[in-house]
Amino acid sequence: MSVLPLVFTSGWASGINAYAVVLLLGVFGATGLSDDVPDTLQRTDVLIVAAVLFLCEAVADKIPYVDSVWDSAHTVIRPLTGAVVAALLAGQSGSLPEIAAGAVGGSTALMSHLVKAGTRMAVNTSPEPVSNIAMSIAEDLGVAGLITFAIFHPVAAAVIAGVLLVLGIVTVLFLVSRIRRFRRRRARRRQEKRLAALRTGAGPPG
Repeated sequence: MSVLPLVFTSGWASGINAYAVVLLLGVFGATGLSDDVPDTLQRTDVLIVAAVLFLCEAVADKIPYVDSVWDSAHTVIRPLTGAVVAALLAGQSGSLPEIAAGAVGGSTALMSHLVKAGTRMAVNTSPEPVSNIAMSIAEDLGVAGLITFAIFHPVAAAVIAGVLLVLGIVTVLFLVSRIRRFRRRRARRRQEKRLAALRTGAGPPG
């Protein structure tokens, strides 16, 4: 059976939360729920590091603007993790060349990471932190649910990941256009106020 659907899904999930992907796959492999997980991801030291970093991300990801800084720092880490996990999965399966799998996993992770980062930047324009917390929880649950689903139904999970990726790209493009229009209107209002103030100041004394 081809490992490509699991590679694609793990790549999408790595772009959202790479540490959760490593941790979940490692646990599934270590507990015997899946034979597709390579031994490298099941190592105790890997699981401990992934768990600690996952907890750090769980906190940072829910704080406005801190989440965007965290995302910026992970622009390389998440795609690289997606590529490495994909290559390891391909090596374990033997049904897909590791270089090809790494390319699929890395590029998919990069796209989903950019979607996440762009969405968070848009959400941070809201003055309250509730939106960030809700988004972070939804992302964590989505990654956990889809990776778990992918272990037992890889093809269906890959289809869902693809749909979510497309919807995410469309959402980011929509949010970016809305933010640009808002900023243009705000700049226009400021300019009108300045012009009105200049006209008032240049008028005859009352």
